Amino acid sequence: MDAVRFAIERPVTVTVGVILTVLFGLIGLFRLPYQLTPSVEEPEITVTTLWTGAAPNEVEREIIDAQEKVLKGIPGLVEMESTAANSRGTVTLRFRTGTDVDDALLRVSNKMNEVPSYPQNVDKPVINATGAATSPVIWMVLKTNEGNPRTIDTYRTFFEEDVRQHLERIPGVADLFVGGGTERELHVEVSPQKLAAYGLALPDVVRSLQAANLNVSAGSVGVGRRDYRVRTISEFSTPEDVEKVVLRSTGQRRVLLSDVASVRIGYQKRTVAMIHNGLPGIAVGVKPEPGSNILELTDTVEAVVKELNGGLLKEEGIRFDWAYDQRPYIRGAIGLVKQNIAIGGALAILVLLVFLRSLSSTVIVATAIPISVIGTFIFLWIFGRNLNVVSLAGISFAVGMLVDSAIVVLENIDRHRKMGKDPFHASYDGAREVWGAILASSATTVAVFLPVVFVEEEVGQLFRDIAIAVTVAITLSLFVSVFVIPMLSNRIFRLLEGRKRRKVPLADRLGGVGDRLVDLVVAVLGLVTKNRTTRLATILGMTALSVATAWLLLPKMEYLPQGNRNLIINILVPPPGLSYEERQEIGEQIFAEAKPYFGQGKDGVPGIRNMFYVGSDFINLFGANSHEEQRARGLLPLFTRIMHGIPGMFGVSIQAGIFQTRLGRGRTIDVDISGNEMDRVVRSAGIAFGTIRKEIPGAQVRPVPSLELTYPEVRFHPNRDRLRASGMTEADFGSSLDILLDGRKVGDYKPEGEKAIDLVVTTADEAIDTPEKLYKALVATPAGKAVPVSSLARLERTAGITEIRHLERKRTVTLEVTPPEAIPLESAMDTIREKVLAPLAQAGMLAGTSWGISGAADKLTKARRTLQYDFLLALLITYLLMSALFENFLYPFIILFTVPLAAAGGFIGLALVNRFIAPQPLDIL
Repeated sequence: MDAVRFAIERPVTVTVGVILTVLFGLIGLFRLPYQLTPSVEEPEITVTTLWTGAAPNEVEREIIDAQEKVLKGIPGLVEMESTAANSRGTVTLRFRTGTDVDDALLRVSNKMNEVPSYPQNVDKPVINATGAATSPVIWMVLKTNEGNPRTIDTYRTFFEEDVRQHLERIPGVADLFVGGGTERELHVEVSPQKLAAYGLALPDVVRSLQAANLNVSAGSVGVGRRDYRVRTISEFSTPEDVEKVVLRSTGQRRVLLSDVASVRIGYQKRTVAMIHNGLPGIAVGVKPEPGSNILELTDTVEAVVKELNGGLLKEEGIRFDWAYDQRPYIRGAIGLVKQNIAIGGALAILVLLVFLRSLSSTVIVATAIPISVIGTFIFLWIFGRNLNVVSLAGISFAVGMLVDSAIVVLENIDRHRKMGKDPFHASYDGAREVWGAILASSATTVAVFLPVVFVEEEVGQLFRDIAIAVTVAITLSLFVSVFVIPMLSNRIFRLLEGRKRRKVPLADRLGGVGDRLVDLVVAVLGLVTKNRTTRLATILGMTALSVATAWLLLPKMEYLPQGNRNLIINILVPPPGLSYEERQEIGEQIFAEAKPYFGQGKDGVPGIRNMFYVGSDFINLFGANSHEEQRARGLLPLFTRIMHGIPGMFGVSIQAGIFQTRLGRGRTIDVDISGNEMDRVVRSAGIAFGTIRKEIPGAQVRPVPSLELTYPEVRFHPNRDRLRASGMTEADFGSSLDILLDGRKVGDYKPEGEKAIDLVVTTADEAIDTPEKLYKALVATPAGKAVPVSSLARLERTAGITEIRHLERKRTVTLEVTPPEAIPLESAMDTIREKVLAPLAQAGMLAGTSWGISGAADKLTKARRTLQYDFLLALLITYLLMSALFENFLYPFIILFTVPLAAAGGFIGLALVNRFIAPQPLDIL
């Protein structure tokens, strides 16, 4: 049956279809999860291995190299990055987009089993997999209430045992990040003098505890018709169990642990300094599951936190302080886009009213906007998308195009009415004549966006929401134009038949301007189409002018828009070897200098609402947000000044971008300097570091790892003869030093009904906080004497390496370059390539190393290549579709000549915006 005739003759059916579209669209709208940006899947697997007390060189040699060797050939692996640091080795595997994370995780786990062996005391590697960005979207800080004598650090175990589960159970929570605090331990504090009096050494205590703290299954025994499971139970469950361990038994004399040591609950050594708004705390970040509704998740977490603060935490004298969430920015950004959609729709309707000069015609055409916009939410919901600034921007882009087809249909219907036809035939003939043209127009628009849906790279995932939104909205507007517009025209024109047309004074007055504009256009067309020469000259001239304009105005590109997020991050690069106490002092100094700016602000600097500082062996940073959300960027000069005021410290201050998913990974260019010899790599990176700062004034450059290779190190060289005379081995001596300094974990202590905690052997002597104290400390020997360490070994002060980073199995230093806002990312990339790396390489200053550019710069290059391919593909599809509709291969070329004009118009508009409104870079969105 003829679709147009069906629509006109069945108005109730069409109306029901419209109502159902709007109804299900509203249902989809209310069920869509709200997020700031689209979810971007970046399959990544991390292997973390702990080796307490090991230096980076040892971690690299014994752990990283062995793991990289077996992991390098996993199918789908795109990049392998590794880090060897003090006591920790990390291998990060990045896979091709679209890789099944569970399958990759299984492959990695199987490959890890191929590692031949690890040194003694190396913990079992922990494998974590992520299929999407995992940065926390909510930050809270656990603090003590006034009057609580305990420090907040001692509540880490309480949080893990009694609080964590309340947060992890919330729907949409994937994981928690917890920073700060010290875990509870059971300390066995040994007296070296008492131990020596019994002819025992510290390693004897370790071996005895490990042998005694063990449950063993002995199988089963059958007695009659029953089987009994047989087990020996000797794991420690009370401090008394530990104290009763027998260290030595000779005849009737037994030496118990309680004879030489005391057992008590203690805490780990503090390593992380965490301060929030001037007070110490434990930071807790909530990571969302992919596709979670961030607004609902945040509201639920806030409700749970309020309940905890009023109950469980209040009883313990602690509380959660709410530090940061994305709700204000999400609501503000989405509200702004919604406002733009409403304003755009209203302006489109106003323009229609001016040019159509008929209220009834305007109403008919305007129906295309709400039907198409609301109907789009059905498909966003069906396709599992979320409501974010990108998807709403796609709808906003489409608003102006939604009425195009409806205007064409209505204008043709109006033309047939003026020919004297009745409303039915005018509506039918008018729609039938132009449906092919509007189908071609809609199909070509869809053809431009649809290929993006199938792009797997990050740019495709970001564009996908726009592509789906525009494709669906334009398709729905086509159906509205073919079905709804003819039906409404027939019904409304019948009702108005015989009535005098109601004038719209404003439209009539402005219509004169439109008429004169039309007359001008017609006159110009008459001139340019006078003969073949003028036509050819016009085509060639306009095309050449358009290409030249686009070429001249083409700006350098950015990767992604930054937005104006209310979060400033400052990453510190400290000198190596800072102690916990020094990191704590740095945090206190930062807060002391920032204190005058809390609240209302000062000297033009916006007021600080929340501020935090974290200092550890692996990361040192502080961040803040402002009471004045739109002026958060104004905090950058203040924080830069504070960083530069810390002796021996430098760093980078950046405003977190809306698409930034990882710390410091906004609009950064990663310059990777790789080689086999660390000295050469660091020297080359240092030269590049200085040259980049010279060639790009104002650029912030952060080396990863630090360019300062030396980490303060103290080495003890044992005297083998004296060790043997004392009855000790080199391994016993090393174990004794470990116990004297930080304590040595010898197993787990599992109280009945509670979570297991570490069982640690340490000494009862005064805490050792300098190499000299360790050198003078007493060591119990099997010879029955407590002798100073100095009598058994020679002390040497030297320097070790701070951290070793691998990229594709090569030692690498990466310079993370953040160019000033005034310099586009592409310009900075060109400068680094042409004025930094290439000249340095030609001069031989990068000898023995190789270099590459990655990070956002690499993503920009890939995105541009992908979009160029998609652009050519869209042109080809558009040409073929029009050829099929016109049954002609020549006519579509005429239409394609509008592409250069459109490009030139876009660049002219961008230049005008930059000149008169606000800076707007050319990014991939």
